Amino acid sequence: MLYPVTPSTGAAVAAPSPRLTSIDQLRGTVIVLMLLDHVRETFYMHHQVPDPMLVDQTEPALFVSRLLAHLCAPVFVLLTGLSAWLYASGQADGRRAASAFLLKRGLFLVALELLVVNFAWTLQFPPSVIYLQVIWAIGLSMMALAGLLWLPRPALAVLALGLIVGHNLLDGVHVQGDGPLAVLWKVLHQRDWIEVGQHLRLRTSYPLLPWIGVIALGWVIGPWFARGGDALLRRRRLLWAGGGALLGFALLRAANVYGDSPWQALGDAGLTAMSVFNVTKYPPSLLFLLLTLGIGLLVLRLYEHPAVARALAPLANIGAAPMFFYLLHLYVLKALYVLAEARWGQTHGGYFGVDHVATLWAITALLALALYWPTRAFARLKARRRDVAWLLYL
Repeated sequence: MLYPVTPSTGAAVAAPSPRLTSIDQLRGTVIVLMLLDHVRETFYMHHQVPDPMLVDQTEPALFVSRLLAHLCAPVFVLLTGLSAWLYASGQADGRRAASAFLLKRGLFLVALELLVVNFAWTLQFPPSVIYLQVIWAIGLSMMALAGLLWLPRPALAVLALGLIVGHNLLDGVHVQGDGPLAVLWKVLHQRDWIEVGQHLRLRTSYPLLPWIGVIALGWVIGPWFARGGDALLRRRRLLWAGGGALLGFALLRAANVYGDSPWQALGDAGLTAMSVFNVTKYPPSLLFLLLTLGIGLLVLRLYEHPAVARALAPLANIGAAPMFFYLLHLYVLKALYVLAEARWGQTHGGYFGVDHVATLWAITALLALALYWPTRAFARLKARRRDVAWLLYL
């Protein structure tokens, strides 16, 4: 969905080092999970799920599908910060180059959200509603990191963890209206509508504040992946960081006092387990981030194993061109939906849809295979033509 160009982008297609391949493989993994979630949003809207989900009204297979998709945004944003550090480490002027690139790339992503991504969802131009979603949040987070990366690394680590851990203390702060301060707060932490005249509304689907913490955390862990660094030490750090995050999730969830809406014992072991893992994404709660980032870091550690890297090599090709895949899949899904509705009509109320979650997984598998080849070709083009400036932004 994002992503600054890093040494791993080309390496994933050519002859990468195992550790940099692992980064692209993790990206590729969560992109496929993102595809599953967007297939759900396209062909299963007759079974919409709110955030957090209604456990007693959501079938387990649908719950698990949505829960897996929770990994996407946190991992993307974390790897954006990590990639920015890798980019800086390969430049003569380091932070200055990274800061300038993040600022320009962030502005590009914001424009892309407003002009290209939103149209893929609504097919409406000029739009009456603009959903400020993940690309918007990543773009603004990159712009924030462009300034924050000048902080000393310990100070940035404290800030990142403070935003991730402490932002739920602000959950009770609510604003009304569309004045400058209200708009700012809706962008930062309150998922809400912003009225822009009589004919345009903005939806702050991805409140920004915790995402700034996640991208900053990605920058902070960047030195773990420095060229020539101690691979065993990095792997231990990934293991301890991922395991520590999951332990923190378990302890806080057991206490049931902070970090998300309380879980409930529902008289059924399956429903109770679903309640425990029913974490809030908009904005991402502390427990949401502990769970997803913990899993993401452990999977990244797993992908550093040479046998796993060889087995999952195709994922690295997808992860080497994530923005291309993202834009392509949105328009392919919209075209498929329009064709299906024209052929079979609105089969479920106001929607065309399929009947089973298993069908969503099957559609996802077929689309992932179909989109793999153009994505791999584009990734190879990027690796081959580093002299073409605009390719750096896709």
